[in-house]
Amino acid sequence: MKKNLITQIGQFLIASAMALSFSSLSHAAKPTNQELKIGLSMEYESLHPALASTVSAKYILHMAHRLPVYLNPEGKWATHLIKALPSLEKKTAKFVTKNGVKGLEAQFEIIEAAKWGDGVPVTCADFKLDWEIKINPNVGFGNREPYLNIKELSWDPKTPKKCKIVFEKAAWDYFTNIPVAVPNHLEREVFEKNKGQAEGYERNSLYTKAPTTPGLWNGPYLIKEVALGSHVVLIPNPLFFGKKPSIQKIVFKILPNSGTLEANLRSGNIDMISYVGLSFDQALAFEQKVKAEKMPYSVQFQTGTSYSHIDLNLKNPILADVKVRQAISHAINKQQLIKSLYDGKAVEAIHWMTANDPWATNTPDVAKRYAYDRKKAKELLDQAGWKMEGDGYRHKDGKKMTLNLNAGAGIKLNENLQTVIQSQLKEVGIDLTIKTEPGRLFFSETLPKGKFEMAMFTWSSMPEMNPESTFSIKNIPTEKNTWTGQNYPAWSNAKVSENIEKINAEFNPAKRKQIVAEIIKAYTEEVPVIPLVFRMDNAVIPASMKGYKMTGHMFYDSNQVENWSLE
Repeated sequence: MKKNLITQIGQFLIASAMALSFSSLSHAAKPTNQELKIGLSMEYESLHPALASTVSAKYILHMAHRLPVYLNPEGKWATHLIKALPSLEKKTAKFVTKNGVKGLEAQFEIIEAAKWGDGVPVTCADFKLDWEIKINPNVGFGNREPYLNIKELSWDPKTPKKCKIVFEKAAWDYFTNIPVAVPNHLEREVFEKNKGQAEGYERNSLYTKAPTTPGLWNGPYLIKEVALGSHVVLIPNPLFFGKKPSIQKIVFKILPNSGTLEANLRSGNIDMISYVGLSFDQALAFEQKVKAEKMPYSVQFQTGTSYSHIDLNLKNPILADVKVRQAISHAINKQQLIKSLYDGKAVEAIHWMTANDPWATNTPDVAKRYAYDRKKAKELLDQAGWKMEGDGYRHKDGKKMTLNLNAGAGIKLNENLQTVIQSQLKEVGIDLTIKTEPGRLFFSETLPKGKFEMAMFTWSSMPEMNPESTFSIKNIPTEKNTWTGQNYPAWSNAKVSENIEKINAEFNPAKRKQIVAEIIKAYTEEVPVIPLVFRMDNAVIPASMKGYKMTGHMFYDSNQVENWSLE
């Protein structure tokens, strides 16, 4: 009797605690313009505006650092830091020929009121420093080629905000290759001191050592506090040249396990889940809860260019055989992935471009498709000499066919994708080992240094984006080039690299599309990458938020942060 009573009391206390806990989760304080706490599910690798490559880093940087040129939410090119796009039609750009090479000269003017957070004006010298950083062979930068094409960035000392830039070879998208601004008055000395040492500048930059220095930032916000792996705090920049932001404090909280984002939202630890947050399946499930429980949030969806794919390391002896790569492509059932993991709302990827991209084509004579076909996959593996043995796996020369599939840790959808793909490849006799690791390590070490066999991740791109950084031979990361470039598979196709060069020089849109079609053909036939799906972007915002708009491309919603309000 006594035992039963104690049990009942214990059950009552547990139930009361759970009810109290649920009550606190369901009635978190309503966010106001005083403070907005945003959850990020991925760590950033750098806050240097010239060197950051991860989505999470760029998402934060959009708030504190303004770019000269960007793509607006409507998909049109616009300007932030400069007055207008250079234009051949308006004669602020013109073709120039030197030694028989057709080049291009462009002029742009920095907004007069543009200043760094310490009051120093933004000038042409800041753009020149960024250019010098990016072309320095000791600095690890993703795609150096567009900046090596710049031969001059100059100005009249009397007008330091009026810049002239000369491109050795004329490129149709020249205006997108205007360097960004890096504060010359702060970073020049650091760069000059460390530019001769591999990775020396990155390690010693103020963006690394003292990122809260006001003079590093020219956007609507200043970075006030940084705690690696934990949080980043931003406050309004009183010297920002544009619209003054309404929100007085923004706190980014790094929550690497996306499964905890909802709990943090309910408890009030965060008020918003960024674009770099919930996986698609989590967003769908949470949207249903928002409706059922009448929670004060809005789940936003936007058709995007987020391209989930698997890079294949072509230096790996197994994956060096194109028949093996094609077999793996046939063995992955993308429609099953879309149905079971994306609720039917993702789009199968044939290559790296969405159907909305003016350059894209999915016609069979150009883009080879790999429909799910286990029989075909098995035939290709047989032809490659990998024979099925009694243990249910394939062997060749006494070795079992075993491959690793790496991905960033803490993202549930990625984990589910890995598990399903592992099961699908087992059906054709491939032993797939799943490996996950922190995003910082995955993007800074594993991918650029080729420490993988198969690597699954997502690129975010924009329309008519030259694939130079991911496909060109010049952008295969090596120790010699300080692991620069994003051609992680080490795909070495001379014709593709040649065509990549042609794209930039072709000002005729129809001819550009023909050149891209040749690249699509090689890409889909040689399979350096296995395209998976294009997924919808998502974010969770407070229901009271005004002025928020998703973009569906790599210039994220945070690029318009000064329009956000929580009245």
